[in-house]
Amino acid sequence: MKTKTWLVSAGVLLLTACAAEPVATPIDGDNPLMTRSTLPYQYPRFDKIRNEHYRPAFEEGMKQHLAEIQVIAANPEPATFDNTIVAMERSGVLLDRVNTIFSALSGAHTNDEMKKIDAEMSPKLSAHYDEIFLNGALYNRIKSLFDQRESLGLDAESARLLERYHIRFVRAGAKLSDEQKAKVKALNAELATLETQFTQNLQNDTNASAVVVDSRAELDGMSDDAIAAAAEAAKARKLEGKYVISLILPTPQPALAQLKNRALRERLMKASLMRGNRDNEFDNKATLAKIAKLRAERAALFGYKTHADYVLEVETAKTSAAVNKLLAKLTPAAVANAKKEAADIQKLIDQQKGGFKLASWDWAFYAEQVRKARFAFDESQMKPYFELNRVLLEGVFYAAGKVYGLSFKERKDLPVYQEDVRVFDVFEESGQQLGLFIFDPYSRESKRGGAWMNAYVSQSKLFGDAPVVANHLNIPEPPAGQPALLTFDEVSTLFHEFGHALHGLFSNVKYPYFTGTSVPRDFVEYPSQVNEMWMTWPEVLKNYAKHYQTGEPMPQVLLDKVKAAEKFNQGFTTTEYLAASLLDQAWHQLPAGKADIKDVIAFETAALKNAGALVNEVPTRYRSTYFNHVFGGGYSAGYYSYIWSEVLDADTVEWFKEQGGMKRANGDTFRARLLSKGGSVDAIELFKGFRGREPDINPLLERRGLK
Repeated sequence: MKTKTWLVSAGVLLLTACAAEPVATPIDGDNPLMTRSTLPYQYPRFDKIRNEHYRPAFEEGMKQHLAEIQVIAANPEPATFDNTIVAMERSGVLLDRVNTIFSALSGAHTNDEMKKIDAEMSPKLSAHYDEIFLNGALYNRIKSLFDQRESLGLDAESARLLERYHIRFVRAGAKLSDEQKAKVKALNAELATLETQFTQNLQNDTNASAVVVDSRAELDGMSDDAIAAAAEAAKARKLEGKYVISLILPTPQPALAQLKNRALRERLMKASLMRGNRDNEFDNKATLAKIAKLRAERAALFGYKTHADYVLEVETAKTSAAVNKLLAKLTPAAVANAKKEAADIQKLIDQQKGGFKLASWDWAFYAEQVRKARFAFDESQMKPYFELNRVLLEGVFYAAGKVYGLSFKERKDLPVYQEDVRVFDVFEESGQQLGLFIFDPYSRESKRGGAWMNAYVSQSKLFGDAPVVANHLNIPEPPAGQPALLTFDEVSTLFHEFGHALHGLFSNVKYPYFTGTSVPRDFVEYPSQVNEMWMTWPEVLKNYAKHYQTGEPMPQVLLDKVKAAEKFNQGFTTTEYLAASLLDQAWHQLPAGKADIKDVIAFETAALKNAGALVNEVPTRYRSTYFNHVFGGGYSAGYYSYIWSEVLDADTVEWFKEQGGMKRANGDTFRARLLSKGGSVDAIELFKGFRGREPDINPLLERRGLK
C-alpha cells in the first residue's frame, strides 16, 4: 500500500502470467497514463490503458521527475520549506500515477508483457530513486532546514514532514561517501531485480504446483461447489474430465479440511510446502539467499548490525530486541496449546482406528471433526449463511454505516479492468461524497494470491485529491448462476481488508507523504484488525448471516456456537504465524559476515528449532521459498507486525466495549483521533492519544487463549 510512489522502495510488483498483447509505441496523446484522468476522483481509465502505454509513461515520468528534482536542488535561493520540501511533495506526479496503476494491476490483473515490463523497470526505478535520495545538493538543502527547524515556525504536520524527509535521506545513504553511494546503488539495483524474480518464480511455481485429480471420487468430502470449481479449473487448463485444486499463498489449503482421501491430502500439503523448492526453473532458494545476503551488506554500509536493525529503527517496535522479546513471550504458550490440540486430534484418530500418527495434512480435517464434536457445528453449517454480496452490503457496509455513518451506492458507469470488479460511491452521513471504493473479490490466473488493499488515488489537501481505494480478495469464483458462499475465514478477511480501506478513505492530511495507510509497517495492520470485531458483533452478524436460499437468519444456537468456538484451534493458528515471524527475523538478523547461507532448508529448520517453534504437525505459515511478504514484498523483518498490531487491536476492542460498543460517538472518536491522521503523527503517540495510555498486552493473551 503506497502513496507518494517515489518515497517507497521500487521493485515490489506482484505478477502472474496470461496471454501477452502486442507491443507498440503509442503517440503520447493517445496514452491515458500521460494525463490526469477526467473521470470522477481521477478514477483510472481502465478501458483505455494497454500494455504498450506503460514503458513510455514510465520513461517520461522518470525524466520529468528528475528534471523537477534538479530544479529544486540547483535553486540559487536559500532553502525554504516551500521551495524544497513542498516542492518535492509536488514533484513526480506522472511517475506516481503510472507506477501506482501498474503496481496495482500487476497484482490484480497481469499478463506476460506486464511481467516483462516489471522485470525491466524494477532496476530502473531503483536507480531513479537513488538519483534523488543520494543527491548531495538536495540533501544539503534539507539538512539546512532540519538544522534550523525550531525557528521555522512550522505547524505540527509540516514539522514532521521535514523530519521525515531528513530521516529518509539519511537512511537512504545521503551522508555516505561517493564510493559507498556507488555500492548502495549497485545493491539496490540488484535487490530490485532479485525481489521481482522471487515473486515471479513463486507465482509461476504456484500455478505449476496445482494438484491434478483424476476422478470425482477422490474429492469425497468437498462441497459440490468446490468440486465444480475444480472441474472449471481443469477445463481452463485443457484437462477435460479431470479436476484441479489450485494453491493459495500460505501453507494451509482450504481443501485440507474437507478431503477424506488421506493420500490426496498429503499430495496437496506437500505441493504447498514444496513451492519454490523443487530444483526447477522457478526454484527460489538461491534467489532468497542472495536477497538476505545483499540486504545484510547494505545494512552494514548504512552502519547497522543487521537488516532487521535497519528496518525496525523507524517502526513502532524500534529494535530487534523488542520484537524478539514479544515473540519469545508468545511462542512457548502457543506451542504448548498446539501440542494439546494435537493430542486431542490424535485421540480422535485413534478412536476411529486410523492407525497412523497425526501429520500436517491431517490437522485441518480432524480439527474440524473435533470442533464439530466439541461445539456441535462445523464450517459447512455456516457457509450457507455467508453469501458474498450479503456479507458485503449487509455486513461490512452496514457496520461502517452504524459506526461511522457511511453509506454506499454502486455505480456501473465507470470502467473496470475485469468484468466482476465492482465500484461504489462512498458517502458521509451528511450526503457529501467521501471517495470511491473498488471491490475485486474473485481469484483468477491473472491475480496474485492473498488479499490486500491499495489506493489508486490517495487523499491530500495539497493537491485537493479525494481517495479511490480498492480491496482485493481471492475467493473461488462459483460456477455461473451459483452464489459465492464464504468460509468463516473469508468473511473475516473481507472485514479486515475493508478496515484498510477505511484507513485510506478517512485520511485527512495535507501532505501526500502521510496519506492513509502511510504508517509504520507494524501499525498498518492495526486499524484493519480492529474492523474484524464487527464481523461477530451480534447486531451486525444477525443483519448479514442469513441463509442464501430462504433468507432465514442464522439460528441463535449456531451464533452462540460460533462465539463459543472463537478460541478453538488458536494454538495451531498462533504457532504457524509465530513460526513465520521467527523465520523472517532469523533471515534478517544475520550480520553481513554471516549472511551467506548455502543450505536454505537447513537454516530454516535450525532457526525454528532454536526458537522452540519447530512442530512437525504445524508447518510455518510460509516457508522461506514462498515467503513473498519478506522476499518479494515490503514486510522484510516486519512480518511480526500482525501480532504487534493485534496487541493494539485487542486493547482497542476492549475500549469499544467499555464505551458501549457500536455507537456513532465511538466511531467518530476513533476516526478523528486515529484513522484520519495517517502518518502525520507518531504512531504510538496516536494510539496513546486515543487510548489514554500505553497499550496493554493482556487482551491479546486472553483472545488467543495464551494467559
